[in-house]
Amino acid sequence: MPNNSKDTKLKAFGELLDVLDILRAKCPWDSVQTNESLRPNTIEETMELAEAIIECDNDKMRKELGDVLLHILFYSVIANEQSHFDIADVCNSLREKLIFRHPHIFGDTQADNAQQVRENWEVIKMKEKDGNKSVLSGVPSTLPSLIKAERVQEKAANVGFDWENREDVWDKVKEEINEVEQEIKAGNEVNTEKEFGDLFFALVNAARLYGVRPDNALEKTNRKFIARFNHIEKRAAQEGLKLNEMTLIQMDKFWDEAKSLHLGEI
Repeated sequence: MPNNSKDTKLKAFGELLDVLDILRAKCPWDSVQTNESLRPNTIEETMELAEAIIECDNDKMRKELGDVLLHILFYSVIANEQSHFDIADVCNSLREKLIFRHPHIFGDTQADNAQQVRENWEVIKMKEKDGNKSVLSGVPSTLPSLIKAERVQEKAANVGFDWENREDVWDKVKEEINEVEQEIKAGNEVNTEKEFGDLFFALVNAARLYGVRPDNALEKTNRKFIARFNHIEKRAAQEGLKLNEMTLIQMDKFWDEAKSLHLGEI
């Protein structure tokens, strides 16, 4: 069970900082790390945390959060060595940002629900000293396309550019499906790609409007497919069959077995 004592948490945080300082000073590997050398590992650790979240594995989440925290502290140590900032500056900056962006808690702005908070969010960010120059400029260009689509839609919606009735989005989805089919029939590969992009974007919009995180949903389906296809391979081996020699009917039989066993479902 977690210990909710602030003193206990601060003590643990301080001891962690002490350990990192020792490693930075004495460990041959830790002592030579730079922002650039850590970056690939940071991305990997972040993805491992995302995986633990999808799997709803609390023990794994605890471990992966620790790995991500290590990187946050490591970058702060390096910055401190270069006289840029330290972890206290990071914490203070975050605290100030949270207070500034929550005037409905720390100020006199009214916001009774999450939607009202979101509507104020982009306007508040634009007022910050180092805030975004435009509504969509805060979306990192390196985000995976599926997540980027969701983020730009969210930001546009926060300033009022959104469907008045979420049910109307399905007309847009159907429209995009029809346009994809038309370009496929016309044999226009360039336009087919464009229309598929529009269709994906519309589906992401629909998911957002119905409170579904598209990246999470797709990843869960990926995992389900992998688990069920692995079952097909396993059963084929048990029956002495080779996948490339099996009929679709034979594969479907094993696929249905996997479905009945709920393989890959989280």
